[in-house]
Amino acid sequence: MNPYHLIQYGVFLVVLLLCVKPVGIYLYRVFEGKPTALDFLLRPVERLLYRLLRVNPANEMTWRDYTLAFIVFTLCAAGWLFALLMVQSLLPEHNPALLTTPMTPDLALNTAISFSTGTTWQAYGGETTLTYLSQALGLVSQNFFAGGAGLAVGIAFIRGLAREQGTTLGNFWVDLTRAILWVLLPLSVLVALLLVWQGVPLNLNPYTQAATVQGETQTLPQGPIAALESIKNLGTNGGGYFNTNAAHPYENPTPLTNMIELWSIVVLPAALTYTFGRMIGRTSQGWFLLAVMTLLFVVGLGITGLAEQQGNPRITALGVDSTLSTAQPGGNMEGKEVRFGIHGSALAAVTTSNGATGSYNSMHDSYTPLGGMVPLVNMLLGELIYGGVGTGIYSMVMLVLISVFISGLMIGRSPEYLGKPVSVDEIKLVGLYLILSAAVILPLTALAVLLPAGRAGLVTNQGAHGFTEIFYAYTSSFANNGQNFAGLNANSVFYNLTTALAMLAGRIGLATLALALAGLFVQQRCRPPSSGMLPTDGFTFGVVLIAVIFIVGALSFFPALALGPLVEQLRLY
Repeated sequence: MNPYHLIQYGVFLVVLLLCVKPVGIYLYRVFEGKPTALDFLLRPVERLLYRLLRVNPANEMTWRDYTLAFIVFTLCAAGWLFALLMVQSLLPEHNPALLTTPMTPDLALNTAISFSTGTTWQAYGGETTLTYLSQALGLVSQNFFAGGAGLAVGIAFIRGLAREQGTTLGNFWVDLTRAILWVLLPLSVLVALLLVWQGVPLNLNPYTQAATVQGETQTLPQGPIAALESIKNLGTNGGGYFNTNAAHPYENPTPLTNMIELWSIVVLPAALTYTFGRMIGRTSQGWFLLAVMTLLFVVGLGITGLAEQQGNPRITALGVDSTLSTAQPGGNMEGKEVRFGIHGSALAAVTTSNGATGSYNSMHDSYTPLGGMVPLVNMLLGELIYGGVGTGIYSMVMLVLISVFISGLMIGRSPEYLGKPVSVDEIKLVGLYLILSAAVILPLTALAVLLPAGRAGLVTNQGAHGFTEIFYAYTSSFANNGQNFAGLNANSVFYNLTTALAMLAGRIGLATLALALAGLFVQQRCRPPSSGMLPTDGFTFGVVLIAVIFIVGALSFFPALALGPLVEQLRLY
């Protein structure tokens, strides 16, 4: 790793951290109904939507009503996309010569659930499976809907901690509307224009037939790529227009677009930490969460970058020079784009696996076992390092509450967070939240390993790496991330149905528990700070929190990691 790599990492983090406060203030103003610079343009549109949808913005919802609205919206969005995908071949702009992957009912169901839950897991290649209408109308709209719904749930969760002696968390339809109109739509337009400036196509042209240097004919896909690319990242959805996702030069042509797209993934989740601090009236708490997230991000980035730069010792033992020099990048360049190199790829791997966004720019299946394990661990921990839009903040707070509970027991005080007691009822919900991932991911992984239908997807690798491919698939699906180890052929009835089950459990199950917890906290009275209260924004508590994060993850998933990437790493030496 040379100074240029460190500069690349540093520039990304500095730009991100500089944006946290202004974007966080903007989010605070949007969801608290305070004036913003876009009100003159968007307020009339908002009022029109409320009239058309018959929504009274003054009516707030209890956590049960809010959860029901969220679930109904998610399922209806999935149903609409499923219907569109099933009839896409009957629509006028369908071109059967270019669509080589059949849209079967199980694939359509998987894709509909995937995009409506913000997972955007893809068991197909976009350019050979979907029409322009399915891409532009179906997938782009779902990226707005899923991203907006996730942000709405995150804001409702924060309200539950910020309010006291109440019963309501806001109005889902109002939060959804504001998330899309005030946040996702203007930012996606801005990012799309930047991407077009850098060469990302935005057209409805027919696929181009080009002659190669060897005299062969190559088909170059076209389409509204920039429109999908901007919102898939800002909404922390992922899902590539092309099969190779952000490794494709049309999706991500330059190092600058790589930085823009990665910034798009984390800027809103990171800024939500400041929004959280403003809404609860204690900005130090928000800065504390951001500091812990950033520290964990840097550690994961360092491990991934060093593992990939070191490369494969078995290849080095054959006499291959894998050292970094001015003439070569060295390390493990398998599956990586030359224009991004090892460290631009590592930055993307860590960012996307933490940000609930499967918009990878290299093939993680080709990483070293240790380098590929970092994205896997990031998802297993709940994507709490910045995280998805809305989901990252409550994933981190869940671990904070466990840390508060353990710390309170250690010092002999009743646990409380932000002046509110953390009692048995709250801890039960937190416990359910933390074990749900293991209760879904591990049985599905075991089922796939045991059944011939599951093992049939291992068309490239067997053994420990094959196990990791399966484990990674269900982890990514449950985490609503969508990235994969591409050596697994997941377009089968078995995987389409089981990964869809994991997606629904990860989206609806976790959101329901988070909103239920917010419903308990909103009823409590906030006690004023006192000298006997456990500080939850200092160095000591930060150490406890980080320890709890890894202990909880290790207790749940260490045996599975030992069967996959850990044993594979040990076998390299």
